[in-house]
Amino acid sequence: MSPIAMGGPALFIGTDTDYVALVRPELDPDQPEVRAAAAEAGVTPEEFAGPGDTWMVMVETGGEGDGFELPGVRDVEPAGFAERLRAELTAAPGPFTVDGGAVLSLDARPAGADAYAFTARVTPPDDPDTTWTAETGPVPTAVLLADLDAFLGSLA
Repeated sequence: MSPIAMGGPALFIGTDTDYVALVRPELDPDQPEVRAAAAEAGVTPEEFAGPGDTWMVMVETGGEGDGFELPGVRDVEPAGFAERLRAELTAAPGPFTVDGGAVLSLDARPAGADAYAFTARVTPPDDPDTTWTAETGPVPTAVLLADLDAFLGSLA
């Protein structure tokens, strides 16, 4: 079966193999792959696709990843995180931290003239004694600012 294409707002911070992401996946119940997966699961395509309103945090380090849902999180909270990150990236260069609440903290440090490297600390809400850490390589500031603008635009 082909992979199921997902839409919805998504913000990835990092590189292809080391990142943290805030995503609100949306599946199209009319997509043939969704219909096939729903039939296999014994539910309607609409049930399988779900409401598309649940935020998730995903973390990957060196090709190994995990993630969790953030039930009850409204769009305003990921948008606020993105706005704070954007403000820090456009301020005077230097290290900074963006607090994303109990589940996410992002430490940034300059990595060359026009890039930052990040340390993301992620704590699953159902396991507050566990913290996952992802260290990213350099991320070009201009690319991340464009991604932040696209992310914020998708929430508007």
